[in-house]
Amino acid sequence: MATREQTPPLAPGYGTLGYAAPKAGSYQLPALGTAGNGKVLDANARSLTLHEAFNGKIVVLSFIYSRCSDVNGCPLSNYVFYRLKAEMRHDPQLAQRVKLISLSFDPENDTPEALQLYSANFELAGNTGEWQFLTTASEKELLPILDAYQQDIQRRLDNDPATKDDYAHILRVFLIDPEKRIRNIYSVAFLHPEILLNDIRTLLQEEEAAPIKNNVAGVSVLSGSGDNREGYTSNDYTTRSLSLTSRKGQPVDLLQNAMHPPLGLPAVPVPENNPLTREKIALGRKLFFDRRLSLNNTFSCAMCHIPEQGFTSNELATAVGIEGRTVRRNTPTIYNVAYATKLFHDGREENLEQQIWGPLLAKNEMGNPSVGTVLQKIRSIPEYAEAFRMAFNGKEPDMETLGMALAAYQRTLVSGDSAFDRWHFGKQKNAMNEAAIRGFALFTGKAHCSNCHAIATGHALFTDQKMHNTGIGYRQSMNPQQKKTPVTLAPGVTIKVDTSVIQSVAEQPPADLGLYEITENPDDRWKYKTPTLRNIALTAPYMHNGIFSTLEEVIEFYDQGGIPNETLSPLIRPLHLTAREKSDLVAFLRSLTGSNVDLLVADAFAAPVGDIAGKNE
Repeated sequence: MATREQTPPLAPGYGTLGYAAPKAGSYQLPALGTAGNGKVLDANARSLTLHEAFNGKIVVLSFIYSRCSDVNGCPLSNYVFYRLKAEMRHDPQLAQRVKLISLSFDPENDTPEALQLYSANFELAGNTGEWQFLTTASEKELLPILDAYQQDIQRRLDNDPATKDDYAHILRVFLIDPEKRIRNIYSVAFLHPEILLNDIRTLLQEEEAAPIKNNVAGVSVLSGSGDNREGYTSNDYTTRSLSLTSRKGQPVDLLQNAMHPPLGLPAVPVPENNPLTREKIALGRKLFFDRRLSLNNTFSCAMCHIPEQGFTSNELATAVGIEGRTVRRNTPTIYNVAYATKLFHDGREENLEQQIWGPLLAKNEMGNPSVGTVLQKIRSIPEYAEAFRMAFNGKEPDMETLGMALAAYQRTLVSGDSAFDRWHFGKQKNAMNEAAIRGFALFTGKAHCSNCHAIATGHALFTDQKMHNTGIGYRQSMNPQQKKTPVTLAPGVTIKVDTSVIQSVAEQPPADLGLYEITENPDDRWKYKTPTLRNIALTAPYMHNGIFSTLEEVIEFYDQGGIPNETLSPLIRPLHLTAREKSDLVAFLRSLTGSNVDLLVADAFAAPVGDIAGKNE
């Protein structure tokens, strides 16, 4: 570690890029989430929301504090912003359509008056274009914003007068489009004016191509047709759902999506006794979103597999079923579930037609007491009688056809044509950025990720379809519990409660031994199936128990070699990755988001949700 007398090496952003950046518009920037909101103050002490400050422009957002002395921290983001601001003097389109925002995470010292003085340091960049400095009225109003952007800030509490009360933070700069979607996140390693300019110009070209964008099935969706927040209690409403900007439904030809899967995926395996038809898919989609399939008519499949959250649940480490009953495992995504040969984390089912009956009959999921109860309810709903007859040649709902219909819909949720696919399989040199390319080399090399998350010659499922013990289950079962348990009271408000108090009023968490519960073979203790990595940037939290919130945490876990135990997979061992290598692996994983995700989500929003026939079709 560098001492205060040593000069740390400067970040790449201060110098020349060192390689030819991909040409603007030659690549795509997938949506990485919805940009958070919150109450802020401008340099004139005027109160507004962060979204109001965006003002419908392309935004580059950085979190800073004015007293930062780390040359590769806040000063780096200020330098890059200064360069961007200077570029706006020569490019009217940039000046009109782009806004730079520096938001302080030190409201105690960075008052509006202080920011007025601080911003004067950058006036030489010119008056053309907009660079706004914001703060908050208090730390209480700041914390939900930091949480929404997963921006970790920690105050130093050492005794060195030079650093006392300074902040330790990881520099993250966000590129946000006019629809308030995060389109890129820059760390120290690749925060560079040239990269940012190319990304901004890529978004500007995307705007010029509006209002129509095409999907893989030839169905068109209006660009910018997202949630306009009408009807919400407050314009300050925010969500961490990743695709809420696509809230208006738009049906997609799901059959074509399955019959002609996107680049990077093989043909969808379809059982001979359950061929895909539009009638069957439409029926399965309706069933998937129908709350009446639960015991008390309140819970559907889609309430755990939430479309705008990667068809999983971003808010919950482990699922919650009917009446708030605890489910001990994380909700797996159903993107590309058509290719899975083992279903559930413990691999207990082998096909989608059978799989659905587990959640339908589980007391802590959908709560139905028997197969007959489910079928009797469906037969009593008039619109289903005709739908089943059309889908299954006159047959009425039974145990077989119900499973077939739900399986048919799930098999259409195939998502590929990611930046990686276009680079690796499509041979488009500029489809992935340099960090992601380096990450792929690590993924298949030093990090050994592809040993389990396999890549084939003509396609990539990113799973070996096998079961492995990484040590997560072992640690959960064998290690003593922590004395304090964090409890979230509201977004951004978390307290720590004595674990003994929680245990006195809560249901005891059930043991989880993974595959052993199916085979009762001691060698299978704490084995869980290898999940696909496709769309992994959308499907947090991670691992079978949702213990990790970020990809960075997952990589850190594997870098340390998992958790040693008697049946630990021999494939798990320490990796000794550098900080840059870890960042590159994250960049590669973020390149695996399919280009048709927004379209599949929009189709899900168009699905009926259990109203009377025809009311919301």
